[in-house]
Amino acid sequence: MSPGREDGPEFDHPTEKCGVVGVSLAERDAAFPTYYALYALQHRGQESAGIVTHDGFQQHQHVEMGLVGDAFDESDIEELVGSAGIGHVRYPTAGSVDKSCAQPFSVSFKGGALGLSHNGNLVNADEIRDDLASSGHAFTSDGDTEVIAHDLARNLLDEDLVAAVETTMHRVHGSYSLTIMHDDTVLGVRDPLGNRPLVLGELDDGYVLASESAAIDTLGGELVRDVRPGELVVLHEDGEGYDSHQLVEAENTANCFFEYVYFARPDSVIDDELVYEVRRELGRQLWAENGVDTDVVMPVPDSGRAFASGYAEAGQNDGATVEFAEGLMKNRYVGRTFIMPTQEAREQAVRLKLNPIKSTVEGRTVTVIDDSIVRGTTSSQLVDLLYEAGAEEVHVRIGAPPISAPCYMGIDMATRDELIAADKTASEIADEIGADSLSYLSLDAVTTAIGRSQADLCAGCVTGEYPYDIPGEATDREIERPAEAPADD
Repeated sequence: MSPGREDGPEFDHPTEKCGVVGVSLAERDAAFPTYYALYALQHRGQESAGIVTHDGFQQHQHVEMGLVGDAFDESDIEELVGSAGIGHVRYPTAGSVDKSCAQPFSVSFKGGALGLSHNGNLVNADEIRDDLASSGHAFTSDGDTEVIAHDLARNLLDEDLVAAVETTMHRVHGSYSLTIMHDDTVLGVRDPLGNRPLVLGELDDGYVLASESAAIDTLGGELVRDVRPGELVVLHEDGEGYDSHQLVEAENTANCFFEYVYFARPDSVIDDELVYEVRRELGRQLWAENGVDTDVVMPVPDSGRAFASGYAEAGQNDGATVEFAEGLMKNRYVGRTFIMPTQEAREQAVRLKLNPIKSTVEGRTVTVIDDSIVRGTTSSQLVDLLYEAGAEEVHVRIGAPPISAPCYMGIDMATRDELIAADKTASEIADEIGADSLSYLSLDAVTTAIGRSQADLCAGCVTGEYPYDIPGEATDREIERPAEAPADD
């Protein structure tokens, strides 16, 4: 991750790595639908955006740094001809922050043209890169996506498409949801544990694969279902259907629980559950475990809103007088990258983006609800803002368990040394941020709200035990890491 990134205006939250899209249509060009879908996934990555299409004869590509709206103009889209396309938005956690690692990654080889978009993070990318480099593969970036692309291209020289994908899936180890385009065939792949999300949708004239169902809604499509862990979905070139291949089976999944808590849009559906309603249930669970009867409960916008709504509803049902209100107003025109050269400027960043509503706060006891605390610096500044606005008491409630360990699966998160909950209790953190009290939601309550067993979730950032074989870290299950077989070309 880039140093100091969490001091920026996204305010001490973990940051998702990427969003992926794949579109296959009957006749019309796929570029504009892919572009609109990327807009719907902009929250998943703001560093770069790209689209690759294929017109049946050749591949076309446009990849730029910046937001989707900055990376493309109308002429760029019009030049991306072809009814098959894949797209990507990126916030890097592996690889450089430059165009060399922007996606989709594309390559031409003896077996045709290949484009690949990746959400996730491989654990054994360096091993595979060294292996492929020793057999003559030349790499242009330090990212793990190019490793997958080279390995798949190698396999496609000797195997059909489905077999080549299966071989690569048995070779790579880690978290991935992929949209791939081989010539004009679009496919989607999800790793055997299903760590990162991927869904399938139907349009009037074709099919779409995307990180979230909100992208399908944007295109006026219908959600078909989630792509299953270990599944390959191949979209038909004529937009008339798709084929499913269950290539790898695992006893348990490892869905990232933070998709429900923070990363996914609240209007997205994951495993038949609307994320907004899951977050409201997380808020109700938070009241049941750690409710405090204050005059007002308010969210940290925007991610805390559904939690606070459910929390206040549960409190009122219990006879508490707590009232839901908007007490912090967000400035939506402050980007991620405005200049903050000094600590004073970094503290000013909170005031640039959030301003208290005095009439809601002044002379009242307040509960403020957020999804997470990473370093704690922003939480301290928020508490100070509320006291300065006249709050009598400030209680902080968090709709997730304490983040006490890093994420290796494609989330931009601090190291253990930087994580405030790695070596402090909730009471100690409350003292540090200046709150009257602080409570987190338990992991058991999270699993109840999501409706999934902990054995089927990845909660490594909470437990310090991971569903993949990460050097120096504990595991939460028996893991068979892929053998380091040498490339044979």
